[in-house]
Amino acid sequence: MKKIVAAALCAALAAGMAVPCRGAADSPEIAAPSAVLMTLEGDVLLEKDARAKREPASVTKVMTMLLVCEAVDEGRLSLSDTVTASAHAAAMGGSQIWLEEGERMTVEEMLKCVAVASANDCAVALGEHLAGSEESFVALMNQKAQALGMEDTHFVNACGLTAEGHLTSARDVGLMSAALLREHPWISDYSLIWQDTVRDGAFGLDNTNKMIRSYPGLTGLKTGFTSSAGYCISASAQREGLQLIAVILGSETKESRTADATGLLNWGFANYAAVTLGADQPLEPVPVTLGDRERVECRLEEETPLTLPRAWLNELNKEIELTPSLAAPVEEGQRVGTLRITHGGALVAEIPITAAQSAARLTLWQIFFRTMRAVAMKF
Repeated sequence: MKKIVAAALCAALAAGMAVPCRGAADSPEIAAPSAVLMTLEGDVLLEKDARAKREPASVTKVMTMLLVCEAVDEGRLSLSDTVTASAHAAAMGGSQIWLEEGERMTVEEMLKCVAVASANDCAVALGEHLAGSEESFVALMNQKAQALGMEDTHFVNACGLTAEGHLTSARDVGLMSAALLREHPWISDYSLIWQDTVRDGAFGLDNTNKMIRSYPGLTGLKTGFTSSAGYCISASAQREGLQLIAVILGSETKESRTADATGLLNWGFANYAAVTLGADQPLEPVPVTLGDRERVECRLEEETPLTLPRAWLNELNKEIELTPSLAAPVEEGQRVGTLRITHGGALVAEIPITAAQSAARLTLWQIFFRTMRAVAMKF
């Protein structure tokens, strides 16, 4: 169903930063050379040169956090595990907490340092702990990028420091950000920390993402800057059940980066909504032949909210198709029909209708007695 919705949105969207749907406000002016607005499902709502290969700076750490969170959720890593800093990790420049070789911290402490303070040394230390070396961890990063369909991406390091060939695109950053938030939403417990400390309170952490305090509903996710990459951000926010991701690469200033991300998110929330689609009328039960019940109740199989243009919400057409009858046995969850939703003649979604009850097949004796009872009732 997601593919159907994505195709419907693509049909409605014009190229570039054009207005996608009837009744929508003009799309925002984007100063950055590359940008994208994406849903949590990975569908692109707006874009500006989103496939251009650019340096991501510390936004790279979205992938680092994704692999760490994945390992935690799969049980291969625990937040309480101890990580020992190597000489290589301690030698990282840029944003850091100045790890010393041999210093020990928990996975959780280092993850917090990465998410909040964009610590390069902690990102590398986590990668080494998980994969044995930064080189091996980078190989995992690139494998994951390929699995997510990030066709414009090649990682060279775990932290985003400038390196030849370390490139991605706004679209690809959106895809890995969506995967992190969708599959490991608990990362927001760290990415939303405004200030904290490590080393028993001796070292303070300040979040590099100042949009946390300025944009209502922000859920993360990661900023980045180098002189060659410019100011970058993957900014995620949620309102009324709709979660959007705005990626900005290559801004000239922090202020411009924030303005671009804010403009994309504002436009998205103004023009799109998360909608749980259902039938406008009760679903009729379906007759069952030779079953221990004469009919089974029905229900919609999926109730996952879909992201749709607000201008469509009063213009959707719904059509219910149910099979005329079912032959026993019927299993609960068996498909018995379809709810088709269209807009302007174009298919938006197909939601399966399934049996809410099971029905066993009658035995020969049960059929005999039911037949006799029916005959008796005629006299």
